[in-house]
Amino acid sequence: MSQFRKKSASRKQVTRKSNRSGSPGKSKETDDGLVRLNKYMADHGIASRRACDELIETGHVFIDGVLVRELGTKVDPEKQVVEVDGVPLREAKGGHKRYYLLNKPAGVVCTNDNREQRARAIDLISDRHKGRIYTVGRLDEASKGLIILTNDGDFANRVMHPRYGVSKTYTVKLQGRINDNDLQRVRDGVYLAEGKSAGARVVVRKRTRETSLLLVTLYEGMNREIRRMFASVGFTVIDLRRARIGAITDRGLKEGHWRFLTPEEIKALLAGGEGQEEAPGNERLKKKRASRKTSGQGED
Repeated sequence: MSQFRKKSASRKQVTRKSNRSGSPGKSKETDDGLVRLNKYMADHGIASRRACDELIETGHVFIDGVLVRELGTKVDPEKQVVEVDGVPLREAKGGHKRYYLLNKPAGVVCTNDNREQRARAIDLISDRHKGRIYTVGRLDEASKGLIILTNDGDFANRVMHPRYGVSKTYTVKLQGRINDNDLQRVRDGVYLAEGKSAGARVVVRKRTRETSLLLVTLYEGMNREIRRMFASVGFTVIDLRRARIGAITDRGLKEGHWRFLTPEEIKALLAGGEGQEEAPGNERLKKKRASRKTSGQGED
């Protein structure tokens, strides 16, 4: 996430009431011209909507000079000025949406922090017209493979949110030979700090006495989920590469290189999980969402 120069601390902090009259997940402007603040920020390339929520909650965002921390706040783009750490948001030149696919090498981090000394994924996109972009989700520094970068907040949300069922497939190398019982535990879902994982499709490609090579497909994206799932059954991931996002593969894209997403690929990702092969994890996600609705919890 980009860091900006902080303005004077003399500004007054207020609490704004959240307007939740709109339907869940609504991203378009309402009839009165208002738009959710996190969407407005994401559309300006600050970060994904989830990351923008973190910026709002931690006191980095001002509307007309007033500090705002309440999630769900709406803004009138025509009349109000939004600032992030003192820098006003302005429309990108031409207002063009950008969509890139990067084959991330190990040692590259998924952050927009200008203070970061390590190589950043956004810096590998050499398009001079890219403007302010960010990664759609993250791959940790040691992990390799496909990651999408964009300045389109709605698109990023649809690709990341489990609700839309966009699968991510990884080649995973474990230290040691994993047995069938432990594989089934991972397929069924294991307990992590956030709760039970949604489960995964796991295909064994090769097992030796020293290592196990697997193909793992997820439909949700908790932080370092694959590494933690296998750690919970006693195995260390020694190599991890994301090989597929939805129907998009790494075929023909060398490590460290990028390309534009095609209109057909963008359309397919926006369609979410429609047409994708069902997996055990998908069914568990449906049950988890039904449970949230029953208990009155939202999916966001």
